[in-house]
Amino acid sequence: MATFQTEHLRTFVTVLEDGTFDAAARRLHVTASAVSQRIKAMEQTAGQVLLQRTTPIAPTPAGVVVLKLARQMRQLEADATAELGLAGPGGLSAIPVVVNSDSLATWFVDALAAMPPSSGLTFRILREDEHHSVSLLRSGTVMAAVTASPEAVTGCSVRQLGSMVYRAVASRQFMDRWFPHGFSTADFARAPAMQFDESDNLQGNFFHEITGQTLGGPQHFLPDTLQLAQAIELGLGWGLMPEAHCKEGLRRGRLVELVPGHVTSVPLFWQRWKIQSAALDALTLAVSTTAAAALAA
Repeated sequence: MATFQTEHLRTFVTVLEDGTFDAAARRLHVTASAVSQRIKAMEQTAGQVLLQRTTPIAPTPAGVVVLKLARQMRQLEADATAELGLAGPGGLSAIPVVVNSDSLATWFVDALAAMPPSSGLTFRILREDEHHSVSLLRSGTVMAAVTASPEAVTGCSVRQLGSMVYRAVASRQFMDRWFPHGFSTADFARAPAMQFDESDNLQGNFFHEITGQTLGGPQHFLPDTLQLAQAIELGLGWGLMPEAHCKEGLRRGRLVELVPGHVTSVPLFWQRWKIQSAALDALTLAVSTTAAAALAA
């Protein structure tokens, strides 16, 4: 069984975070040659190449396995340091977490705010679609994820958080323009849709549910949840909005449901590394509690 030195694991994850040997050397206060020697020693121990010497440097499939180990070791060290009261200001590494954009815009920041200030924890939040976030868990890039996948990634635990509820809406002016005689599938096929990005399938799935056809009309792409909601209210297109963002517009009449009463629910799950970590335990509690209050059961 390969055994890596703790110093080498720390160097390995720093190289991947900073992208080059030189940048990692500056952060670790050693020479680039020392960094290179540590990586070579790890590759000799593993018996295979762990890093692709690209720009930025990337892990090989074997390197992905080592990266998970390196990040887990670093988190365990950070937890022990905190429990011993040895961590000074900025002494703990930021915990990397991947979250989908709609959760970030509605409830997830409240979960971070629910963390005890005394914990001293910091977070590095990555944004990724809930259907693709598990790839970052598999690669070791993040330690936890809000995801749509109920199947646990190897080495992770999973728990259901609840469901994000969406409604297909448009501005009243948009409806008057594109559906002058009331909603119809023929007009629906011509009306422009708002999409978050090319991986967004909410509008396409809704369109297929209602018409049995594939969405092929004009589409706008705007990769920001709040700006996308604003664009819908301004009449740029129709789209699915989180219920938390559209309920006030519906109440005031600024927005109209395309198919009244029809909702789309996306189940969300929390996946995290299965290591005994006080920091991850505290974050999991805050996320679970906040999600229970914000999401549909």
